[in-house]
Amino acid sequence: MSTIRHLSRQDAIEAGALDWVAAVEDIHATIRLLRSGEAGMVAESVMPLGADPRNKAYGLPAFVGGAYDAAGLKWTVHRAEPIGDLPSISSTTIINRLSDGAPVGSVESALLTRMRTAAVSAAAIKALKPDGIRTVALLGAGAHAQTHLDMLLAFFPGLEAIHLWNRTRANLDPLIEQVRHASTHVRPHADWHEALADADVVICCTSAPQPFLDRSAVRPGRLIMQVGFHEVMFETITATDLVTVDLWGDFAEKSAKSLFQMYRAGQFSPERVAADLPSLLLDGWQPPADASLYFSSFGLNVFDIAFAARVLARANDLNIGTLLPSI
Repeated sequence: MSTIRHLSRQDAIEAGALDWVAAVEDIHATIRLLRSGEAGMVAESVMPLGADPRNKAYGLPAFVGGAYDAAGLKWTVHRAEPIGDLPSISSTTIINRLSDGAPVGSVESALLTRMRTAAVSAAAIKALKPDGIRTVALLGAGAHAQTHLDMLLAFFPGLEAIHLWNRTRANLDPLIEQVRHASTHVRPHADWHEALADADVVICCTSAPQPFLDRSAVRPGRLIMQVGFHEVMFETITATDLVTVDLWGDFAEKSAKSLFQMYRAGQFSPERVAADLPSLLLDGWQPPADASLYFSSFGLNVFDIAFAARVLARANDLNIGTLLPSI
């Protein structure tokens, strides 16, 4: 009897899901495979779930060759707010072998998604700010903000300060408790303008239904990274010297990210994109030190497949997870 392996979140953690070094290595390896044509993806399939535009289900297929040898699908459901004991985002990634199509397994992948998103942010910050950073403003208090806080402490231990802001101040307390023994000063703010005052990098991780980050956020030498939903006003992107992205693709026709909404409104031309992640990581593209920067992180499903394949392979070696009958 053929079997597949299912990994719960705890299983995935035991199999290395929280390994930051491996996560960033996955980003670099997958970008190389994408450049060579050994990895690829198609546009996500989006299904609305009611009137709130933040309530959607997504099907995201991709394949990654090389050592990953994986073709897969991430199925994820987003809710604007958690309901009861359920998280606001639930996600499962299903993996088959690319080489022969054999089913491999499935992974609870909301955590993997947050890890790959923050790993992309780490790689982009290092590429766009090669001279280093002193201070960061982190906007939001949800799971993505928490993972980005972990990433900042892991990869930028020399940070002088991380400034936190969220619409609901009390929601910042778990983040502050999480890092109370860190050497980096972590400071909450009641107003996002105050949080940004001294920031070299601004990371937007909110689920704001309406954009709020106006052009006052744009400063020479500052990098604004948009990870969340639609926080950044069009005027802010227009005022930025250089616009960068993880990738520009068919998803620009559907994504609710600010940059892609701006594009569909006829207010942004793809020709204005100065660099994408392959340019940053493979070609060594760098901006002038005094340029104001914007990075739009769409979230590439090709990374989800690579992460899930790596964790499943490690779980197989360690006999972690639950074996289920397949064929």
